[in-house]
Amino acid sequence: MQCGDVIYRSTLPQNDGLTITAPGVALALSAVSYLWATPGVAPGFFDMFVLAFAERLFRPTFRKDDFVLGKKLGEGAFGVVCKASLANPEAAEKQGDVVVKKATEYGAVEIWMNERVRRACASSCADFLYGFRESKAKGKGAEEYWLIWRFEGEDTLYDLMQSKEFPYNVETKILGDVQDLPKGISRENKIIQTVMRQLLFALDGLHSTGIVHRDIKPQNVIFSEGSRTFKIIDLGAAADLRVGINYIPKEFLLDPRYAAPEQYIMSTQTPSAPSVPVATTLSPVLWQFNRQLKRCDYDLEAWRNLVEPRANAELRRGFDIMDLDDGIGWELLTSMVRYKARQRISAKAALAHPYFNREGLLGLSVMQNVQLQLFRATQKDYSELARWVVGLMAKSGTEDAGGFTEAQLQELREIKPKKGSAQRNVLASVLRVQRKIVKTINESMDELASQRKSIWWSRWIPRE
Repeated sequence: MQCGDVIYRSTLPQNDGLTITAPGVALALSAVSYLWATPGVAPGFFDMFVLAFAERLFRPTFRKDDFVLGKKLGEGAFGVVCKASLANPEAAEKQGDVVVKKATEYGAVEIWMNERVRRACASSCADFLYGFRESKAKGKGAEEYWLIWRFEGEDTLYDLMQSKEFPYNVETKILGDVQDLPKGISRENKIIQTVMRQLLFALDGLHSTGIVHRDIKPQNVIFSEGSRTFKIIDLGAAADLRVGINYIPKEFLLDPRYAAPEQYIMSTQTPSAPSVPVATTLSPVLWQFNRQLKRCDYDLEAWRNLVEPRANAELRRGFDIMDLDDGIGWELLTSMVRYKARQRISAKAALAHPYFNREGLLGLSVMQNVQLQLFRATQKDYSELARWVVGLMAKSGTEDAGGFTEAQLQELREIKPKKGSAQRNVLASVLRVQRKIVKTINESMDELASQRKSIWWSRWIPRE
């Protein structure tokens, strides 16, 4: 062997450890950002496979015989809610009163959602204790789900709003004392600000953990006497976007009085119609809720100009409250109630709105205060970035800059191939393929939902 053919391993470059490169760091940061982006893939896996399992080992267990049902608190389409106490006197004294809901069709969904909320954002919703499935003999009807919460109070926001004293009847409840202000719109505005802030924080907590409630209304907001805050209840219509539970495309579980305009259709869960004469008589009542806004093309400014001249005293007072501080409340309202969902402000962004910055941070914990201030600081940068991107898109979307307008893009989607215009044909083909892919995915999701035979996530719910 010639000595020139021998290459000693010691002469090769040595790799002493992990080599950090700029592309590698960028890729790692991108992966981490994706895993922790809303609704949170990594936290979702940890919650489902670690926290849920550990919680199951230590949480209390109940049977239906452990409870003595008392006063009925409410009844809905999917269950009956009662105040109750534990049958064991010693346990009852230690635990205190509870709220029991006996549900049927959507009980499994509600147990799943309440378990998730208790682990991820407990302060957003009522304090959930336990949920189980009641075993029934064959031929005895559908299975029944029992859900148990800690009793925190009976007053819903709807009940409080029915009082002639509203909003003064909630002043001491949420602020702890009467404000040193005369009765009037300024004092009422501070109370309403606090109520709205508590609701938005609760809603943001749900959204941050990947849960969309889909039935927010005063009846589904309860006042917790212990924490002196408003909390969200009734998660039977909620959807868990991390794993797709209770999300069925083109199907809505909603109250038409509070539904967003684009969802203003009859719910698939709407009870069967009454007799024809009764249905005909009552139908204008249902649709009147949406008629005025629709007539104004869902433009709140136009709607206000239409109704304000002949508004009653209560509605005028509402306009006066929103017009305080140069109309900052009206500005927030118009940003929250927009026809196009993508243009609506989020709960987190609403909390950062100047409407909540004029009077300080009423009723917030230290962590909520820090989170809000951090978001406000970063929101300024996001706003500048958004304006820059929008300006860039507008500039490049004009013929003068060599781009396409929205009308031209729509025309390209429908254009037929022509000879001598290869670039234009390629772009049109890409847009058509994109549209076909989206359509195929939507149709596949609909087919999977229609073929669903059982609620798979209900298997982990304990039986009685």
